[in-house]
Amino acid sequence: MKKLMAANWKMYKSVDQGVTTAQELCALLDGQVSDDREVLVCTPCTMLGPVAEIFSQRPYCAVGAQNFYPAAQGAFTGEICPEQLLSLGCSWALVGHSERRHILGETDEFCARKVAFGLDAGLKIILCVGETIEERRAGQVEQVLERQLMVGLRYVVHNATAATLSIAYEPVWAIGTGEVAGPDEICAAHTFVRTTLCSLLPSCGAEVRILYGGSVKPDNTAAILSLDNVNGVLVGGASLHAGSFAQIVLA
Repeated sequence: MKKLMAANWKMYKSVDQGVTTAQELCALLDGQVSDDREVLVCTPCTMLGPVAEIFSQRPYCAVGAQNFYPAAQGAFTGEICPEQLLSLGCSWALVGHSERRHILGETDEFCARKVAFGLDAGLKIILCVGETIEERRAGQVEQVLERQLMVGLRYVVHNATAATLSIAYEPVWAIGTGEVAGPDEICAAHTFVRTTLCSLLPSCGAEVRILYGGSVKPDNTAAILSLDNVNGVLVGGASLHAGSFAQIVLA
């Protein structure tokens, strides 16, 4: 199983800055990425096409979107649909990132619609799950993860595959804070996610990749990747700089 090393540039960079970062990343990674690594860069929609063009001749790297709307077309001002993303060379998309859940109000049910529509349209999907600090302190980590997975995957239990679906565990309290879940916390959460996936998706749950996201940096990546059921990382701030993200990819 290849480790999926995913970058999330969030709402940063102009198009020119994104292109420059992508070029710098390729210069650092070309000829260096091992066969057990797969690289994904999720950019703002404004630069998906130019960045995808840079990565198009590099089989180790793909481009993903941070969001889409679950409809083929229509009067959804400001949104973008999977077909438009695919036409730009985008092959992946994030669903349910904590910032979209907690800042923009996306519900578990809406995430479920997005997962199903995105997969049906031909996108590969990373479904993000994770608890807030209040939920962790209340002992509700497993309850939250089970709900987010059961609802988020409710429409794809018969057609999801390990090649098209991944899960990212991102404890909300560790995103952009510098705080990282400890090894025991990561292992416990990832083991629970794996068990739940095997129950929900008996045909592929054991092979679906589970990524860790939350203040991932070059100096902690190797230790995180060494943990059971950690099949990659979803990187925010440290992915904005080609040098630091290259170190993470090659860790």
